[in-house]
Amino acid sequence: IFLIKTIENKIPSYFKGNRTISKNDLVESILKDFPNLKKSSINVYLSKLKKDGILKNPTRGLYALEEKKEFLPAIDTKLKRLFNKIKKDYPFIDFCIWNTIWLNDFMRHQPFKFYTIIELEKDAAQSVFYKLKDQGKLVFLEPDAETYDLYIHNSDDVIILKHLVSEAPLIETEKIVIPSLEKLLVDMITDIDLYAAQQGELDFIYQSAFDKFEVNKGKMKRYAKRRNREKELKKLTNLTLANI
Repeated sequence: IFLIKTIENKIPSYFKGNRTISKNDLVESILKDFPNLKKSSINVYLSKLKKDGILKNPTRGLYALEEKKEFLPAIDTKLKRLFNKIKKDYPFIDFCIWNTIWLNDFMRHQPFKFYTIIELEKDAAQSVFYKLKDQGKLVFLEPDAETYDLYIHNSDDVIILKHLVSEAPLIETEKIVIPSLEKLLVDMITDIDLYAAQQGELDFIYQSAFDKFEVNKGKMKRYAKRRNREKELKKLTNLTLANI
């Protein structure tokens, strides 16, 4: 698996600005970098990369790079319902909603506890908190490390309310406002308690995100500046880009 990941990271460099290259040229380029590989093994790897959507095979003997997708995670009914309920009760506030299960897409070790996160304007946070509490939801507002340890990590169906940073990059999909991938990647190096499960593999998560999806580095940089995380972001992205 490690080897196929390494080959996958090298693939874009073999195209050198070309939209397509022949299978022979691709195999030769891989052999140059991985001289111990057999051609039969390379063919197996290429099939796997095709299946994973990294490579396209538009015509026989020709390969093209798959365009990177936009990050648009699946939004389940429960999340939609919750979003619409808040939108109806508080039509004028800025907020976004998401679930930590979305991060599993980028991780080696899959956490088995997931939380619904609602990020909203500070002024409305308290009011939304009590409203959800009255509906019998298990909800926490800006929890600290101790609250995570004592209550959140051991519970199911938790909703966490956090203050939304102004000008945070958000996107709208299926009429639901969610955080952009750029926002999640920056928040991961800022909100250590919320993203505790991700801290051990930040390098891998960044690598996966950059490999699979379109990432707007400018947008990420601007948001990191707002969160005073420019240095950390620079270090991580430089590391990631060096491996791509």
